[in-house]
Amino acid sequence: MRKFLVFFLLLIGVDTSLSAQTVAVKTNLLYDATATVNLGAEVTLAPKWTLDLSANYNGWTFNDNKKWKHWMAQPEARYWLCEAFNGHFLGAHLLGGQYNIGGINLPFGIYNGLKSHRYEGWYAGAGLVYGYQWLLGKRWSLEAALGVGYVRAAYDRYECPHCGSWKGSGNKNYVGVTKAALSLIYVIK
Repeated sequence: MRKFLVFFLLLIGVDTSLSAQTVAVKTNLLYDATATVNLGAEVTLAPKWTLDLSANYNGWTFNDNKKWKHWMAQPEARYWLCEAFNGHFLGAHLLGGQYNIGGINLPFGIYNGLKSHRYEGWYAGAGLVYGYQWLLGKRWSLEAALGVGYVRAAYDRYECPHCGSWKGSGNKNYVGVTKAALSLIYVIK
């Protein structure tokens, strides 16, 4: 969390040192739909380049000891085909965080056995993004983005349903969707 705070302060410092900046804050509505608290900030670096930083957190335990706890930070450099904050963009992103999940089924066979075990660990990865942003008004926009890439996860596995004894550790490599966003954006300046 400390690294995220330092990066965010550096992002603010970039804003104060450059002229004619546009700064926006955003929330990913897809994360909101999964009860994941999230916030993003984006700042222009050049007429067609922006830097986006998003972070999310889900600390909830659901019924029957189902867990979907995680935090993630995702910085992204974007190149806009027309102008910043309008139309098509291409980007490259990094991502990393920690998780504690168990008692649920994930799609596409990710973490088979998750229903009967709890996994706790960290992950890091990178990917490429395509997106489009629609202007809704002077300060409001809507953005859709989809990214694909690679994620490496390390985990400890525990017995469920009460998530008791340690059963071992391992690693998982994932290639596929690394970002899915439908974001509501407010441009500050």
